[in-house]
Amino acid sequence: MPRVGGSGSRRPKRGRLSRSAEFERVFRQGRSVGNRFLVLYSFPRAAAGDAGDGTRLGVSVSRKVGGAVERNKVKRLLREAFAVLADRLPEDQDVVVVARPEVRELAERDGLDGVRGALAELVDKTAAGAEGAQA
Repeated sequence: MPRVGGSGSRRPKRGRLSRSAEFERVFRQGRSVGNRFLVLYSFPRAAAGDAGDGTRLGVSVSRKVGGAVERNKVKRLLREAFAVLADRLPEDQDVVVVARPEVRELAERDGLDGVRGALAELVDKTAAGAEGAQA
């Protein structure tokens, strides 16, 4: 049953990585960039022979970040931030964002703006690398 109300910025389920094999492929074959708060892995789906459905996101937040409440807050902030930044990446990318423990303090201190800034730095590095590989 569809959800009534709420924010319209939520990414559809098809825009997410859900199977462990998809995460594993991105981790093993993809490229990574990182900063103090996050690590972003990206892998072009065209290389895997999959059809393009736009950029798909997977989020990994370990227990080192905190309890369930803190982890879910970080995941929600990462998804919201990525929804704004996804258009900077090529359409056929699978992306996995791994949260480092320091992201919890960033989320508490700066909220969505802080998480968006940390993620934007990595998305821009990834987009620049993808453009260099195509040229």
